[in-house]
Amino acid sequence: MHVLIAHNKYGAPSGEEQAMEAISALLVNGGHQVSFFLRSSADIVSPLDKVRAFCAGVYSPQSRREMAQVLSQKRPDIVQAQNLFPFLSPSILGACRTNKVPVVMRCPNYRVFCPNGLHLSHGEVCERCLGGKEFWCVLRNCEGDRFKSLGYALRNAVARITRSIIDNVNVFIVLSEFQKQRFIAGGINPERIEILPNIVPAVNGTTSAGTGDLITFVGRVSPEKGIEDFVRAARSLPDLPFAVAGSTERMPELVAASPKNVKWLGFLKEKELNEAYAQSRMLVFPFRWFEGFPNVVTRAMVLEKPVIAARIGALPEIVADGKTGLLFETGNLEQMVSNIRRLYGDEALCREMGRAGRLKAETQYSPAVVYTRLMEIYQKALKQTV
Repeated sequence: MHVLIAHNKYGAPSGEEQAMEAISALLVNGGHQVSFFLRSSADIVSPLDKVRAFCAGVYSPQSRREMAQVLSQKRPDIVQAQNLFPFLSPSILGACRTNKVPVVMRCPNYRVFCPNGLHLSHGEVCERCLGGKEFWCVLRNCEGDRFKSLGYALRNAVARITRSIIDNVNVFIVLSEFQKQRFIAGGINPERIEILPNIVPAVNGTTSAGTGDLITFVGRVSPEKGIEDFVRAARSLPDLPFAVAGSTERMPELVAASPKNVKWLGFLKEKELNEAYAQSRMLVFPFRWFEGFPNVVTRAMVLEKPVIAARIGALPEIVADGKTGLLFETGNLEQMVSNIRRLYGDEALCREMGRAGRLKAETQYSPAVVYTRLMEIYQKALKQTV
């Protein structure tokens, strides 16, 4: 099978790019041919670039022509689309339909319905734009930039009104049952939605001997990740060692005001990141938004580390409460602190939960399992007419 992957890269490296690379490697290892149709938001550097991105996000005749040309030259069997904005735009999906090439669209976020893709506005869960109310993105200035918020709202509104996404995608791929239910609520026929979890991160033979000492947060240091709750928990437990692995450029004031028992490790690459996990007794993820399928959680599982996480989004599906970790109600500091204290004082339970987590990761999120599921989704799309 020949798969063409269409994706507009973000301005900075993201989990979406990592997932795309993992899927392409999975396909190649399975004997399939993979081609790419890529653009990058890193090319937006000048005011003129911003205007160009604004217009392209709404509709890009150029991208449609280029996609039609690529389809004619490469003749793929199927197109897997991911992020379309701003430079690809939904216009490329129309080219696929005209050329009778089925499309599966992998949706790691909620951008089909929410202009910023996160159902998050000013640090709180927000679903105001559902049902054709994209104007809320502008009224609330969700992007902190009126021009950008307007562009995001306009491109979503146009895509919804013209049905340029809904009518031109054969199968929508989501990452969890939670996300599937959000898409159904958004108006997509459940028969056109399939669940494909992320592939568990490769740890290159890394093992986590012992239980470690650190209570660790891994990820972007930003409000929606719940990093402020994590620091509050550290302040409530001054006798325990906490660590944060992630870029702090968005919240330098939080670093400056954090208690002495929090160690800021900065952004870590693969080897150093695995070492940070190995030195941890547990991983804590107090997310405050509908996180899709966080690789930071499944990495902890495959490295046999228990996870304490907020009960939000897909996390209750990934973390088996009481078996592979412990859950707490989002924003409930008392519950989070209690769970941390309980696990930290019970190394045997940490090891037991860690082993259970690894078993779940290997049996449900392994490359072999994900590959089989992906092939089933492709076959469904190949047989289906939108």
